[in-house]
Amino acid sequence: MRPDLVGLKPYGAPHLDVPVQLNVNENAYPLPEVVIDSMRAAVDDHFAGLNRYPDREFTSLREHLVTYLNTINERAGDSVALEPEMIWAANGSNEVLSHIVQAFGGPGRTVLGFTPSYSMHPLITTGTGASWLSADRKDDFTLDAETVAAEVARVEPDIVFLCTPNNPTGTSIGLDVIEAAYDNCSGIVIVDEAYAEFSRPAKSSAMTLLEGRPRLVVSRTMSKAFACAGLRLGYAVADPALIDVLRLVRLPYHLSEVTQVLACTALEHAEVLLGNVDRLIDSRNRMAAHLAEVGFTVHDSDSNFVLFGNISSPAQLWQKLCERGVLIRDIGIDGHARVNAGTEEETDAFLHAIDEILAESPDILAAGPAAAAADSGARTAVPTDLPTRDDPTPSPTSTKGTP
Repeated sequence: MRPDLVGLKPYGAPHLDVPVQLNVNENAYPLPEVVIDSMRAAVDDHFAGLNRYPDREFTSLREHLVTYLNTINERAGDSVALEPEMIWAANGSNEVLSHIVQAFGGPGRTVLGFTPSYSMHPLITTGTGASWLSADRKDDFTLDAETVAAEVARVEPDIVFLCTPNNPTGTSIGLDVIEAAYDNCSGIVIVDEAYAEFSRPAKSSAMTLLEGRPRLVVSRTMSKAFACAGLRLGYAVADPALIDVLRLVRLPYHLSEVTQVLACTALEHAEVLLGNVDRLIDSRNRMAAHLAEVGFTVHDSDSNFVLFGNISSPAQLWQKLCERGVLIRDIGIDGHARVNAGTEEETDAFLHAIDEILAESPDILAAGPAAAAADSGARTAVPTDLPTRDDPTPSPTSTKGTP
């Protein structure tokens, strides 16, 4: 075993058989029947050809993704010149990110992230033999251009990770922050936009900065807004020369025929699938408003989840909710927990459970509601490259992470 892997924990989250699962940021709504029927028909047409390898350049999928991205950029009021040669895809955005770090990271190279953020970023980094370095976000988990510029210039990393909206905090960053990171390093800048479709109003994507920036890459996923987490399809947009390098590190025929067909079919039904995004935003906003009303501190979110604080014991809150059939996430940030938006019924169940817990144990709030309202809360972030607590009573084989 590689010495640098000794003692590390694999990525994961608790999978418990409870009625309301709001812990891994999945889209709570199943695929509509019209999409299921179309997927079934599309795959049926390809069974006879499964004796052949799939299109390793996923040509049709690239074209479908360009069409979709043009649409969402136009809705944000932007015009971005995209071509299929600028698209990369893989089995989930984690594999996309892994390809990028394999190609531009590795032993002797450094990767910088701003924590707390997505816990797979350091795991992907160290898996390639590169060194992970982290810088703290502000107390409210935001980032500004000046801070990022100074830290990137100081570290001189080979790769910079920026996540917007950020997981697990839900906070977004401005395009000026991305420009500051790019202008102050000579390495690759990765902008992880896994939750971008949940921003309201729609924010301009980092794709608008691609022209003239050959070291910038934007990654996205179909797991969240498209409700296709089980499909495992992530993608990236970058200069064609950067995309070409990724061919050196991918496995042969890494995207199956079935994956490509199902992803194309989902993209053909983008309007239908994205129809539930507004419903999830409504649930997110209702959760945020109620949590703030009863005394928790709530962070602004552009994602499909809410980070809330002023919790005396996140582990105890996790346990009490689990006993009531609701699963949330203790993500290792002192005094905080994360809950993802659910269906209307799941949201009702979560908020009812919160009210029950506060009535039974008001000391679950670190400070009283009035004090919490007066003080936005001093927050101490635990770097997400360290093990975090998912389960108050974890087994020796339990795993950590923040999907």
